[in-house]
Amino acid sequence: MARQILLNAFNMNCVGHINHGLWTHPRDTSTQYKTLEYWTDLARLLERGLFDGLFIADIVGTYDVYGQSLEVPLKESIQLPVNDPLLLVSAMAAVTRNLGFGLTANLTYEAPYLFARRLSTLDHLSNGRVGWNIVTGYLDSAARAMGLTQQPEHDRRYDQADEYLKVLYQLLEGSWADDAVLADRGQRIYARPDKVRKVRHHGEFYDVEGYHLCEPSPQRTPVLFQAGSSPRGLTFAGNHAECVFISGQDKASTRAQVDKVRAAARAAGRDPMAVKVFMGITVIVAPTEQQALAKHAEYLRHASPEAGVAHFAASTGIDFAAFDLDEPIAFSQGNAIQSATRQLQDNAWTRRRLLQQHALGGRYVTLIGDPAQVAAELIAWADETGLDGFNLTRTVTPESFEDFIDLVIPQLQARGCYKTAYAGGTLREKLFATDHPYLPADHPG
Repeated sequence: MARQILLNAFNMNCVGHINHGLWTHPRDTSTQYKTLEYWTDLARLLERGLFDGLFIADIVGTYDVYGQSLEVPLKESIQLPVNDPLLLVSAMAAVTRNLGFGLTANLTYEAPYLFARRLSTLDHLSNGRVGWNIVTGYLDSAARAMGLTQQPEHDRRYDQADEYLKVLYQLLEGSWADDAVLADRGQRIYARPDKVRKVRHHGEFYDVEGYHLCEPSPQRTPVLFQAGSSPRGLTFAGNHAECVFISGQDKASTRAQVDKVRAAARAAGRDPMAVKVFMGITVIVAPTEQQALAKHAEYLRHASPEAGVAHFAASTGIDFAAFDLDEPIAFSQGNAIQSATRQLQDNAWTRRRLLQQHALGGRYVTLIGDPAQVAAELIAWADETGLDGFNLTRTVTPESFEDFIDLVIPQLQARGCYKTAYAGGTLREKLFATDHPYLPADHPG
């Protein structure tokens, strides 16, 4: 049997997410992101396409590095304004039965005690379809807004994250026993006091004494996503992540990234193949190759390469606007996203080259073609790199998701590489083809 490809739709509770400038396209509806209908319609669409999940990114802070201002981010809505992603889940869960929800939340600015309650609440309301994308943040603008002078040092953020997860595991996994809730009207006992334990944690970053406020949810701990690819980030992923999101530019380097993720899990004493690895990808598809190329050309006329470069500037911490078009951009190791800055290490980049790379407003691998061509290339990427699946970005929304569902999904199904129906159970059970909704036995949680 062919290996099954996993698929998340990649989105954000804002106008401009990855491929910037396309909000100006006449068929794009992303400016309606403030309405529930925008999200419930999307959830129904993705469930029709049997997507495993809707992965919702988030950011705390603003992209004020490019030109040392917010002029471009505000004009092009580069993830600004941006609304809270977690508040979307209840509405989307109410109109779907199987679609999962991967939710990004920055632990640097979220108290673990209250955040544990939010996760459990959403896991209850979605009947076990929630995942958490663990991020530590990288923007100094966020740090200043939250009362700090600057973002904590990169590896130090992961030290804090390790302790944060330790606290969460105690709350989500250890505070309430599986048989704590009786809901016995006759005895007037809803929960047994002897089965609910106080968490006592006194560490370097957190002091917590209290009982988890929620009874055990279907998964207890939501599916854990993570996207760090620095050496420290990989160590963290090896210990904690069940799904890892990477950004690849070619198959050889992507294969190397996948191997590093699996090696990190193995080093942590976990099954390396139990970690699912997803790569961000953009697809432009039409019934014929010629139509797909024409659609790509049409999209390019609306995209904003400068907005894409402004977004990338925040990821690296380097103000690309300070360089002339053909002036070499000197590599510098900063405190932002290390995987982004590594792309500049050969010192061969200029602002002109970056603008060319961001022609569609983003820098993800873009597949363009007819349905058979796109399906074959997705399968090739999975087979040659070891990827488990993809986070599919939006270009013109909802058109790009509709095209993929109507044109590419049937091709993948015909090749035996994509499911024809949802499996039962929670998000964890669906993703890992297991009948156990909780963290696996070899996970530290």
